[in-house]
Amino acid sequence: MAKKVVATLKTGAGKDFAKVYKAVKNAKGSYSFKSEIVPNDEVKGYFKK
Repeated sequence: MAKKVVATLKTGAGKDFAKVYKAVKNAKGSYSFKSEIVPNDEVKGYFKK
């Protein structure tokens, strides 16, 4: 599935978006990763929040 998403993002209007991963700390103290597709101009704001 990851290959399909990456291939879709590289063509057409998909160039305006980026797939980002953020480490999120759970209540137990361990980390998990959250992924989202955000517009390129909002990537820095995504990591600041």
